[in-house]
Formats: sequence, C-alpha cells, structure tokens
Amino acid sequence: MNLFDRVSADIKEAMLAKDKIRLQALRGVKKEFLEAKTAKGGDGELSDEAATKILQKMVKQRKESAEIYASQERPELAEGELAEAACIETYLPKQMTAEELEVALKEIIDKVGASGPGDMGKVMGTATKALAGKAEGRMISETVKRLLA
Repeated sequence: MNLFDRVSADIKEAMLAKDKIRLQALRGVKKEFLEAKTAKGGDGELSDEAATKILQKMVKQRKESAEIYASQERPELAEGELAEAACIETYLPKQMTAEELEVALKEIIDKVGASGPGDMGKVMGTATKALAGKAEGRMISETVKRLLA
C-alpha cells in the first residue's frame, strides 16, 4: 500500500475514532498529495519519494509555525501544530540518529574524496540524495561542516 492509500485509509480510522487533531493533519496531507497528483506537468501519479518530500515539508512548516506561536506566547496554538507534526511524522521513514548520520557522512566524504571545507558542495550533493528522507537537510549540512573543518 503506497502512502496515498495509507493516508486515505487512516482518515477513515481517525473519523471513526473521532480524533480531531489526527483527522485535521491527515486531511491536510491528502490535500497536498492530491494537489501534487494533479499539478501541471504531472502524470496523475504520486511516487512514495515525492510523497515523502511533501510530508517532510509539512512537518517542517508545522514546527516553524509552532516556534512562531510559542514566541508570541500562544502555547495552545503551538501545541496544536506540534501534535499535527507528530501525526505526520509517523508516515516518514525513521530518522537517523546523530551518530548514524555521522558514520554515513564519513563514508560519503571518503567516497567523494573531500579533504576540506572547499569540498562541501560535492559532499552535500551526494549526501542529500543518499540520505533523502532519513535526515533533515540542516542537520546534514551542520554535520558535514563540522567533519570537513
């Protein structure tokens, strides 16, 4: 079952369970998936890779919104955004720990033959493709900087 079908089935479950937060999050996910499927130049299909990118973007948006709400002293809104982010994260692949990420990046650095900060572009290009969906871009970038320094 692909991600689109899984989300659709889980929307029904959330409705039956009367889980409002999960239902709201999943409806938002399905909306984004449908927009991607019907986007201009699309073939009407949505690969799991494309769906994963959409989910990552949505989680990032929810977390950024929660930070803004928290800074404006609106904790109830921040909690709602974080709860939605947690629901969406269940559909993402397991994220790498900092140690796992460092090991993977050291292998990529060796493979690419990078020796210093000037080779960061080469490493990042390979790393972002290899680790797509497994780690946040910001975390990859910070680790690569530290390892090449």
